[in-house]
Amino acid sequence: MIRIFCKNTGTYKEFQEGVSLLEMIPEFNVRSKFPIVSAKVNEVSQGLKYRAYNSRDVEYLDVTEQSGMRVYCRSLFFLMCKAAHDTFPGCRLYIEHPISNGYYCNLRKKDESPLLDSDIASLKAAMKDIVEKDLPFHRREAQLEDALNLFKEQGYIDKVRLLESSGEVYTDYYLLGDTVDYYYGRLVPSAGYLKVWDIQRCHEGLLLRIPDRHNPVKLAPYVEQPKTFDIFAENLKWNIITGLNNVGDLNRACLNGNGTGLIQVAEALQEKKIVKIAEEIERRYYSPEKVRVILITGPSSSGKTTVCKRLSVQLMACGLKPLSISTDDYFVNREDTKKLPNGQYDFDNFDTVDHDYLQQDVLKLLNGEEVSVPEYNFVTGRREFNGKRLKLREGNVLLVEGIHALNPKLTELIPESKKFRIFISTLTSITLDNHNCIPTQDNRLLRRIVRDYNKGAFSARETIRQWQSVLDAEEKWIYPYQENADVMFNSAYLVEFAVLKNHAEPILRSVPKNCPEYSEAHRLLKFIHYFVPVSDKEIPPTSLLREFVGGSSFKY
Repeated sequence: MIRIFCKNTGTYKEFQEGVSLLEMIPEFNVRSKFPIVSAKVNEVSQGLKYRAYNSRDVEYLDVTEQSGMRVYCRSLFFLMCKAAHDTFPGCRLYIEHPISNGYYCNLRKKDESPLLDSDIASLKAAMKDIVEKDLPFHRREAQLEDALNLFKEQGYIDKVRLLESSGEVYTDYYLLGDTVDYYYGRLVPSAGYLKVWDIQRCHEGLLLRIPDRHNPVKLAPYVEQPKTFDIFAENLKWNIITGLNNVGDLNRACLNGNGTGLIQVAEALQEKKIVKIAEEIERRYYSPEKVRVILITGPSSSGKTTVCKRLSVQLMACGLKPLSISTDDYFVNREDTKKLPNGQYDFDNFDTVDHDYLQQDVLKLLNGEEVSVPEYNFVTGRREFNGKRLKLREGNVLLVEGIHALNPKLTELIPESKKFRIFISTLTSITLDNHNCIPTQDNRLLRRIVRDYNKGAFSARETIRQWQSVLDAEEKWIYPYQENADVMFNSAYLVEFAVLKNHAEPILRSVPKNCPEYSEAHRLLKFIHYFVPVSDKEIPPTSLLREFVGGSSFKY
């Protein structure tokens, strides 16, 4: 007999060896508002078909948990892939990237004919039929060579290239009916679990809609994001040009000694974009409207600070003289800061910034007045005036950087013609393979873990613990305004994960196995294991990546 502790109920029970997580649920009488889709076993994500042969701690999860949502979405991907191959034999389905609270997918039929509305209806009907039949997902384990041969027979070269550089002896794959596929995480037990989803036309492809994480009995609300889509499309175009559509392609290039060249291309593409933004600001500065205020924002670890510094350099190359202020310096004093329900300070709240004061300073600067700019002391929690004074003269533009910079209320009294808005995103366009896209937030989380550790600010455990709160704040205060931007800058770096791997692995391994944060550390370690490492010695000191791995020539 083995002893299982259920964290949901706080109780122990004994079971026969080999009992599945699914079989334990009624024994523990686990109550959940929403259907359980997966579990954590000793803080490692597992599917409900997992069988325990030793005593374990178990925590059951529904879709409101990020880990549960990932399991649900992976299962949806396989459902869609099977339905596509059954409906359109010989087709290729590409699950490319998250957008509009769903996932953008590209379905290419064997005859290359356009995707019709009737095709979408047929695909949807096939998916519903599989769900109604409640076909089970089966996990199989095989020697790597056997799995590679299986995927070669299916024409899945993307999966072959991904797995052949893994260095593993065995790997697993999944079956849904007679359809075989590979996913880098667990799936739900059967298709009948997948009750909430939809597909609709989106640009030239499809949008796979998923449940709302906060209320998973409903679909996440559709949000039109044309500018974000254009950024993904632009990056995808470059992936196609360079022949690097997925991680398998990237690994092959790095193993062939092309890592340095890829770094140089990535740097050139980012600098080209920054130059283009600087030249557009220059054009608008000399236009009749005379743009003077550059508003810059982006989510955590998107590289805002480095982009601002590199943009300042390019603006000077255009003959302009940038001045800068941060919305952080206009924080209200600590005792006036709003608090969260748990009693902690809500530093991401819009009212944490004294926006009236900030806006009045900007208006004074636009009127040619000199202002004394505060500097926020994060130790004392108070604004201080240390002699920093600004005045906009001929040739000056003002850079305003902060998480609320694109919120219309921050600059509602400033004429629209005087403002230029920049949103810095981190939109990973490369995929693990055609059916495994990379969550865009993983890019930023790894950056933040490495930077926090290198600066001695937080351990990996502490950074991971805070991360969900960071994401919730971004969802509320940043993303609703991203489409307001005049231009979007994608700070994702073509070979970033390969470079971050060397830095992140030892940091992630320091997370104790007996804490809740280990689950995320374990997942990230498994994820970056897919990448062939690339040394950062060829990363230039002005690179955006240097903000996170160290060695930047900019002062922060």
